[in-house]
Amino acid sequence: MVPPNKSCLKRLRQAKKANAANRSTRSAIRTSLGVVRNAKTAEEALKEAPRLFSMLDKAAAKNRAGFSKNRASNYKAKVGKLVNKLAAAPKA
Repeated sequence: MVPPNKSCLKRLRQAKKANAANRSTRSAIRTSLGVVRNAKTAEEALKEAPRLFSMLDKAAAKNRAGFSKNRASNYKAKVGKLVNKLAAAPKA
C-alpha cells in the first residue's frame, strides 16, 4: 500500500529509523543486564554496571526503547540490590 502523501512517506521513514534505534538500544541493555544478572561475584557485576547505567541514562534522556527516567531508575536500583546481595554473599 502506497502512502497517500509526502508527509506519510516521511513518517514511515522516521518510524523505521526510530524502530531500528529502539531495537538496538533494547538489545544492548538486555545483553548488559544479562551479564550483570549472571555474574558470580560482585566484582564481575560492578565491572558491567557503569556501562549498563550509561546505556539506561542515555535511553531515558532520548525516550528510547520505552525507557523513561523512572523506568531507568528502577532498573538501576534493582542492579544495585543485586550487587549488594552478591557482595554480602559469603565467599566460598
